[in-house]
Amino acid sequence: MKKALIASAVLGLLVSSTATANQETDQLRKVIADQQKVLKQLEHRLDETEQKIEATAEQVESTSTQSAPTKLGGYGELHYNNIDGKKTMDFHRFVLFVSHEFTDKLRFSSELEVEHVIASHKEKDPGEVELEQAYIEYDFADNATAKAGLFLIPVGIINETHEPSTFYGVERNPVEKNIIPATWWEGGAAVNYRPMGGVSFDFALTSGLNVEDDYKIRSGRQKAAKANADSLAFTSRVKYTAINGLELAATVLYQQDITQGKVGVDKANATLLELHSIYQIQNFTMKALYARWDIDGAEAKALGRNEQTGWYVEPSYKFNEKIGVFARYAEYDTNAGNSDDTTKDQTNVGINYYLHENVVLKADWEEYGNSSKNGFNLGVGYQF
Repeated sequence: MKKALIASAVLGLLVSSTATANQETDQLRKVIADQQKVLKQLEHRLDETEQKIEATAEQVESTSTQSAPTKLGGYGELHYNNIDGKKTMDFHRFVLFVSHEFTDKLRFSSELEVEHVIASHKEKDPGEVELEQAYIEYDFADNATAKAGLFLIPVGIINETHEPSTFYGVERNPVEKNIIPATWWEGGAAVNYRPMGGVSFDFALTSGLNVEDDYKIRSGRQKAAKANADSLAFTSRVKYTAINGLELAATVLYQQDITQGKVGVDKANATLLELHSIYQIQNFTMKALYARWDIDGAEAKALGRNEQTGWYVEPSYKFNEKIGVFARYAEYDTNAGNSDDTTKDQTNVGINYYLHENVVLKADWEEYGNSSKNGFNLGVGYQF
C-alpha cells in the first residue's frame, strides 16, 4: 500500500513538473518570437537609415562637384594719410576675384577692382572701375602653362602679389609704383615654363606703353582699354626659388616704340631691367629691388627721362603670428637722364598687427630725406 502511495506521489510530481516545463517553454518561445519581430523592425529601420544616408551623401557630392570649380575671393584696404599736414581718408581699393576650373588643366581667372569708392561721370568723383585680370590658363604640359587675355605683367615683387596682408606699409613702395610701374596689367599671351624644381621662366607678348609728351612711365599704361597696338611689348623673366627661403628674379621688358608711332616725335624704343631678391631666415626677411628704364628718342632725352631708375631695401621681422615690424629705404628718379639732382628718397618704418592671417592693421611713419615733408599712415586691410 505504501509503495502504491509513493508511486502515485512521484507520478503526480512528474506530471506537475512536465506541465510547468511546458508552460515555461511556451513563454520562452513567445519571448523569442517577440524579440525576432523587434529585430526585424530594427533591421528594416536600419536599412531605411542607410538608404537615406547614401542618398544624402550622393546629393552632397553632386552639389560639391557642381560648386567647387567656381571660386570667389577678394581684398580691400582703407587708408588714413597724414603727410606734411595734409590729412586724407580713402577706401583705396575694393577687389573681387572670380575663377572657374573647367578641367584639371583649363581654368579662368579674373579680378575686378573699384578704386577710391565712387566712379561716375562727375569730375569731382575720384574713383575708377578697373578690370585688372581676365584670362584663360591652360596646362599644356606637366611643366608648362600658357595663358591669354588680360593679366599682370610678370615683373617686380608686388605687381603680381599685392594683397594687403602680403606686404608691409600702408601704401605700396614708391619704386615699384613709379618706375615699374605697379600695378601694371595688359592684354596678350604668356607662357610659364618650369624646367626643374625651383627654376621658372616667363615669356609674355602684350600691349605696351603709350606715353604722353611728358614720357612718364606710369601714365603710359594702356591696360588693354582700346590700346594702341602698333608697338607691342615683350617681357621675359627668370625666377630661382630652389633654396628654401630664397627668391631671386630678373625681368627684361622691351618695346620698340613707347610713343606707339606718334607723328612728329622720334621713335622711342625702351627697355626695362628689374632685379630683386627676397631672403627669409626664420622670422627675419630682407627684400631688395632695383629697376631701370632706358629710353631712346630726342624728346625723352631733352626731358631727362631717357633714364628712369629706382631701388629699395626692406628688412622686416615678425615676432609672432600677430606682430611684425619693418623699415624701408627707397630712392627713385624719373629724370635720371639729366644733370640735375632730381633723386627722391623715402624712408618708412612701421608695424603690421594681424587680427587673422588675412586681416591686418597697419601703421607707419614716412619721411622724405630731401625735404622736411613727413608724417604717418594708418590702414586696415583684408583678403579672402
